[in-house]
Amino acid sequence: MMPTPVAWRWLFTLGLLGSVAVVLDLDELWQQLRRLPPSLLLPAFLLTGVQVALSAWRWRFTAQRLGLRLPYGRAVREYYLASFLNQVLPGGVVGDVGRAWRHSQHTDHKRGAVHAVVIERLSGQLALLLVVVAALWWLAPASDLFPGEPALWLLLISVGVMVAAWLIRRSRRAGHYLANLHRDLSRTLFGWRVFAIQLGTSLLVLASYLALFLVLAQQAGYLASGAPWLLVAALCSLLLLSMVIPVTVAGWGVREGAAAVLWPLAGLPAEQGVALSVGYGILVLVSSTPGLVVLVWGQAKPGLAQATERGG
Repeated sequence: MMPTPVAWRWLFTLGLLGSVAVVLDLDELWQQLRRLPPSLLLPAFLLTGVQVALSAWRWRFTAQRLGLRLPYGRAVREYYLASFLNQVLPGGVVGDVGRAWRHSQHTDHKRGAVHAVVIERLSGQLALLLVVVAALWWLAPASDLFPGEPALWLLLISVGVMVAAWLIRRSRRAGHYLANLHRDLSRTLFGWRVFAIQLGTSLLVLASYLALFLVLAQQAGYLASGAPWLLVAALCSLLLLSMVIPVTVAGWGVREGAAAVLWPLAGLPAEQGVALSVGYGILVLVSSTPGLVVLVWGQAKPGLAQATERGG
């Protein structure tokens, strides 16, 4: 009997983690992990609370720009649930698909409910891209981590995006959908005011992610042992980018593989980077458990009847 697609994701995740383990000194990695105290759970829960509060507000703001009403309390509960599901199910987007679906059940503007989630997540990815570009620009002259001019990387990315957009527009059906998406993007993301609000909120969310990495590094003694906090933050932004690739469960395996490669290139022990990655993954998983409470106690109902009424 062939494994299901979900099982393949789990197997691939375990395979990547096993591959990383093969190239590391496991005794040293264990010693690094032991440097992370259980007291880190408190700042993890606090920072995750900030992330969810800001992200839920961003989602609500986006929905309101599309004429949808979404109570803030409901948005927070749904975001916690989505975060938990994204941590335990393959792909990292199942939770977001679920909250988009629930938001669309009792409104005649179903496409808008879906676009609210898509655009809200897109805002976060744009912020991450800007920070990663800045990190690459800073890292490239200081090390051999990323040879070549950063401008060349930006050019290649831009060309790739333009080619992809051209191919999509070759389809009439896709072109019609993109026209509708462009209209919603214009209302929620394009324009100086809305863009500033979206980007500012997303940068604050991203800062909370990086803050958790830095708290981990500080508690493990990495910052005191000579690793500049700015270098650690730049490397961790690249770990966050690696997690965008939806091929494993919550980025496990891909994130650790990236850490095992990046830290030695930056002149730091690979085991430190992987220990940070593993610690981050565990803390994020544990701090998403309020979403499990939402699931168990039935707060996320099949529809968001009150939340999806059309606003004026």
